[in-house]
Formats: sequence, structure tokens, C-alpha cells
Amino acid sequence: MTNNDILRRIRYAFEFNDSKMIELFAAADYEVSRSEVSDWLKKEDDPAYQELSDIVLATFLNGLINDRRGRRECEQPAPERRLNNNIIFRKLKIALNLKDEDILDMLLTVNMRISKHELSAFFRNPNQEQYRVCNDQIIRNFLQSMQLKYRPL
Repeated sequence: MTNNDILRRIRYAFEFNDSKMIELFAAADYEVSRSEVSDWLKKEDDPAYQELSDIVLATFLNGLINDRRGRRECEQPAPERRLNNNIIFRKLKIALNLKDEDILDMLLTVNMRISKHELSAFFRNPNQEQYRVCNDQIIRNFLQSMQLKYRPL
């Protein structure tokens, strides 16, 4: 999945308008314009489409955490320069204040069954033997389950 796809799916799941998207970036001390947000949300075949960098998506996710959980008193964490699905998944888990059981239940709503051990392996330190790479299918299903939970039909 591309960073732009992830941003689009998060926006859709929570029904964020452009102003809210700008506000979320601002919550992580990053200033964006409405046209930048609009260009990131366009489809790849649109001439105005702009690719969303890892650092900008990480900043957005940090802003989402600050917005939903409250801003930390100490210095804000620096956005990651390189993102992977594991980091994105962890940031969404933190922002939504989800426990492992919550995630497993959410994944069941999209007919994806994984064990608690498999799930915890995604959130481990990459240097640990039990660490597992989160593939696109897992993150795609999680985003779909998030949409079903937070934007019911």
C-alpha cells in the first residue's frame, strides 16, 4: 500500500474534512496547505497527484495520536524518516487506544483471523527473534476493519 492510500483510508474512516486534516498535521507542529492535502488525496492517475513521503505520513500519524490521546507534556517525538507497515500499525494502535483483543475483534469483522502471538510479533522490536514483518494484507484488512468500526454504514 502507498502512503497516499493509507492517508485516504484514514480520512474516509473518520470522515475528516480538509480543515480537520490540516488541524491534525498542526497537532504535530507541521503546517500544510489545503492544496497539499488535496493533492495527496488524489488518485495516482490525476495530474495534480503528489506522492506522500514517509516523514509526512509519520507526522500526520503523530498528529492523530496527539489529537485523540492528548499532547504529551515533554518534547514531541520526531517523525520517522522511513515508515513500514509495522510502524504505521503501531501508531494507529496508539492513536485509537486499542488493546490486542480489540484489534483481533476488529480483524474478525473482515474475516481475518490471526493469533494474539502473531499480532504481538508485529509490535516487537525488529531486533527480537519473534519480530514479524506486517504485510500489506494485514494493514489493508486492519484499515478496512477500522472503517467498519468508526464509520458504520
